[in-house]
Amino acid sequence: SDGTDAVLGSVMVFDLNGISIPISDLWKDRKAVVAFARHFGCVLCRKRADYLASEKEKMDAAGVALVLIGPGSVDQARAFSEQTNFKGEVYADPSYSSYQAFKFVSGVSTTFTPGSGLKIIQAYLQGYRQDWKLSFEEDTRSRGGWQQGGIIVAGPGKTNISYVHKDKEAGDDPDIDDILKACCM
Repeated sequence: SDGTDAVLGSVMVFDLNGISIPISDLWKDRKAVVAFARHFGCVLCRKRADYLASEKEKMDAAGVALVLIGPGSVDQARAFSEQTNFKGEVYADPSYSSYQAFKFVSGVSTTFTPGSGLKIIQAYLQGYRQDWKLSFEEDTRSRGGWQQGGIIVAGPGKTNISYVHKDKEAGDDPDIDDILKACCM
């Protein structure tokens, strides 16, 4: 309703083999939960990947794909996939065009908040780790690493987006029950 559908037709992401795919093709023939990472080295994004993957059996049973998109290169996406053993599909968005299409926020004030600081400490205590090498690669560093992500539920159909959560700060995960209601019930 905010013009996102029209813009998504031109947004391209890349699979782990470097093949360019229109983002809306990820859900045109199926329903998908699509998580947008802050960047591929992000400790909170690694936790989000596990958070969503913990419910993958329910998604699979409902015929719903689990997808993660990160701003960065195909090499960064591949490294994230290998390091996390994420069981969903992983795509790279080096141009950040999907983030712009969904109008996800970006900035220092949404990255360094008391709430996100606490979430980072909790993630470290739970055993999650930042990949500093991925975090400081040129494309992440040149943009400051301030990008926030979100989670959508979309499909089937290129313009069928039934759920949108835009992170207000780093680590702003929505309630998993809300995601499951949107995708699997």
